[in-house]
Amino acid sequence: MPPKSRFTRLDAFTKTVEDARIRTTSGGIVTISSLLIVLYLIWGEWVDYRRIEAHPELVVDKGRGEKMEIHLNISFPRVPCELLTLDVMDVSGEQQTGVMHGVNKVRLASIAAGGHEIDVTSLDLHSEDNKAAHLDPAYCGGCYGAPAPPNAAKAGCCNTCEEVREAYASVSWAFGLGENVEQCEREHYAERLTAQREEGCRIEGGIRVNKVMGNFHIAPGRSFSNGNLHVHDLNNYHNTPVVGGHTFTHRIHQLRFGPQLPEELSRRVGSASSAWTNHHLNPLDDTEQTTDTPGINYMYFVKVVSTSYLPLGWDRHRSSSSSSGRSDELVQLGTYGHNLDGSLETHQYSVTSHKRDLGGGDDADQGHKERIHAAGGIPGVFFSYDISPMKVVNREERTKSFAGFLTGVCAVIGGTLTVAAAVDRGVYEGGLRVKKLHSS
Repeated sequence: MPPKSRFTRLDAFTKTVEDARIRTTSGGIVTISSLLIVLYLIWGEWVDYRRIEAHPELVVDKGRGEKMEIHLNISFPRVPCELLTLDVMDVSGEQQTGVMHGVNKVRLASIAAGGHEIDVTSLDLHSEDNKAAHLDPAYCGGCYGAPAPPNAAKAGCCNTCEEVREAYASVSWAFGLGENVEQCEREHYAERLTAQREEGCRIEGGIRVNKVMGNFHIAPGRSFSNGNLHVHDLNNYHNTPVVGGHTFTHRIHQLRFGPQLPEELSRRVGSASSAWTNHHLNPLDDTEQTTDTPGINYMYFVKVVSTSYLPLGWDRHRSSSSSSGRSDELVQLGTYGHNLDGSLETHQYSVTSHKRDLGGGDDADQGHKERIHAAGGIPGVFFSYDISPMKVVNREERTKSFAGFLTGVCAVIGGTLTVAAAVDRGVYEGGLRVKKLHSS
């Protein structure tokens, strides 16, 4: 025998000689079974280590001077595009300056004709053929007592029907169908508007606004300011040959604040195992309101909460260095919120809605006599949004570290082999006792 070293007394793993070992069939079955169980459990540990979850946390929103994009897609089957106006105002009631927008009006066929889309080329009520370019260069159309608009093609003149309408709006005058207005009669404005009376309209696109409390609304007629009041020219809306009149029946196909979440990220943060089961679902999507009354005002009160999604491995210092010096004006509409470091800045919201009959009265027909509506107002769809001072940060993290994975693997191997040894020992001892009973 070799001489014993000083570490021999510390050996916790005593050995047995080969001749003292007994191999059994049951031991082989237990060994194979335990090996399969070990492989299965190790695979589970690996899957658990590779799984990524988004962990939400609530912080105070310290952002200043930020912008926000509003993306909308709303259909109005009983109002033509020519009558609809989209206005955006901030908390002071003034129109926001520097608002970037990319909103399209899509003409829709009447409900009786199926409501399909009409060719986009026919969207413009004033086609290029009716512009003032073919007129005598010395021609200067009158503005009929109103000051010429500052953006007129020829300073001090109103050479088109559109410029006359803008001149009227600047002094808060109702325009109507442009009767006895030379420019509108030349462009057949009244005939074209009458031809579109049965049509509907879909407003789709996005606008970039200041991230402050405000509202945007879709209402009939050209808008203008009258003192401290925001007013719309409703003459063409109410005076219509359409039976039953125009109404603000509408369907909100989509309304979101900020960029849409990628499908993979939506599944991750909205999984059934997450505490945020309905995370970032746009509550107004596919909302429909119907009415047969022209004078109805729909109001949606929206509470907007800033939301960040930080990818796995996101670094705060790398993010601040990559986003520094990046001007909002240089970011293309629709891409705002997608940062260079892979993080995403968007918003989620909650909403309550209310509708009011502009003729006044109560809701006795709905069982609520206590609801008294004031008379007057502007028909349309109004969205009033408020910005929450809190911010939700969703940070992607692995459910287990690599050290935790190795610890789990060791625990699986050690625990499985220990249990397998106990099972094998029990089977072996049980077999011996059975043999003794049969031999006695």
